[in-house]
Amino acid sequence: MDWKLELAFIPVSDVDRSIDFYVNKVGFHLDYDQRVSEDVRFVQITPPGSACSIAFGEGLSEKPPGTAALQVVVADIAAAHDGLAARVVDVSDVLVLDWGHFVTFEDPDGNRWAIQYLPQRPNG
Repeated sequence: MDWKLELAFIPVSDVDRSIDFYVNKVGFHLDYDQRVSEDVRFVQITPPGSACSIAFGEGLSEKPPGTAALQVVVADIAAAHDGLAARVVDVSDVLVLDWGHFVTFEDPDGNRWAIQYLPQRPNG
């Protein structure tokens, strides 16, 4: 039986600011933005080509904003870095290690993202 991760939650302090950051700056797709009740707003975004989406909103988590850490894998670390930099995201330089190449960035709340390229994999 396959187990497929399809949704990860991140805690944010300002939903609209987070939508703007992830959609307009980082380039993720806005899948869903719905106020479910007076106390709950559910937002779902998806990185390009990802089978796993990210969710945030109001009334979804007790965790403090900025405590999430996520990692995605890409086939071209230079293109990922340059694409984020062109969108004016504060992205790190490419770090080249024996087991992979990495760039990192944070959202406005401090949730951390690592982007990894694995040269030993056929598609990164």
